[in-house]
Amino acid sequence: MTFVLGGAASGKSAFAENVIINSGLIPVYLATARIWDAEIKDRVQVHRDRRDAAWINFEATHDLAHVLCERDASEAVLIDCATMWLTNHVMDGSDLAQAQAALMQALDECAAPVVIVSNELGQGIVPADADTRAFREAQGRLNIALAARADTAIQVVAGLPNVLKGSL
Repeated sequence: MTFVLGGAASGKSAFAENVIINSGLIPVYLATARIWDAEIKDRVQVHRDRRDAAWINFEATHDLAHVLCERDASEAVLIDCATMWLTNHVMDGSDLAQAQAALMQALDECAAPVVIVSNELGQGIVPADADTRAFREAQGRLNIALAARADTAIQVVAGLPNVLKGSL
């Protein structure tokens, strides 16, 4: 598993897409975003426009395990992104510990190599409200768990990859 971490608009998704393309395997995209508003709709369209017809696409806003369990070693899976997946669970009042445990188990059992993109939220100021602080903490815990499981962890800053764990 490869974990790609970075701030918003850092180039992490484009980097992760290139990792998948360069694998030589069948590219599979697990989209986690829900279209909440026009801005997210536009951001999703930018991501869609970058991918060609070779990609197999799945909408997976909650249940990543189901799609991951169906993958095989001829494919390479991109999950973009863990932050939107977590947002969906928070917005729906899911049990976050249970959802995270199910995701970790599915990642462990997936036959295909997986690249998972996530946002780094802990490098900014402390949020003013309790809900945002709680989300930041949940995202931090998820990122720590994903990085611990990953063979390779990359931080993308200004489009440039920095290896945190493993190698490119």
